[in-house]
Amino acid sequence: MGKFKELVLKNRTYRGYDESFTLSKEELIDLVDHARLMPSGKNQQALKYFLAYEKEVVEQIQPHTKWAGSLRELGLPFEGTRPTNFIIILHDTDINPNVTYTQKDVGIAGAAITLAAAEKGLGCCMIGSYSGTHLKEIMNVPENLVPVFVIALGKPAEEIVLVEAIDGKITYYRDEANVHYVPKRTIEEIVVN
Repeated sequence: MGKFKELVLKNRTYRGYDESFTLSKEELIDLVDHARLMPSGKNQQALKYFLAYEKEVVEQIQPHTKWAGSLRELGLPFEGTRPTNFIIILHDTDINPNVTYTQKDVGIAGAAITLAAAEKGLGCCMIGSYSGTHLKEIMNVPENLVPVFVIALGKPAEEIVLVEAIDGKITYYRDEANVHYVPKRTIEEIVVN
């Protein structure tokens, strides 16, 4: 197996973190630099990044994010295993007023950040469900910067196992030991020729 595929396998969605570990502003900037260097539609580079590395800011952001829609009843992340950092991706409407235009760029940036984090032994959770209104208040950013994606980061404190999806069932689940299982469709299911 190649090094890149090994990195992809390490790049999982973590919902449990070691709260004794945190990243510095400089370490977060290094992760964002990976996204900065990636391709961008029309090379507009309309994305900006808010870095949450101070404990009180991270604690303000956490309640305005929603985690694990398929396991809502668990209330993830558990108390004592919350992320210690966030990167909030923002769209700059002064560069392009159409927020949906950069959605591909958001995906590219998110992948670059999470892969760079995985390479460093870190874990992330890309969060698409959050309160943009509350996040804007917390970040205190200008009106032209619109939150479009949230990435939680930290040192993983849980086990994630990839399994083959059976009968098309792709909903992730946890066992009694709190091991997180992620069903993946087979290569035969996704290649169409």
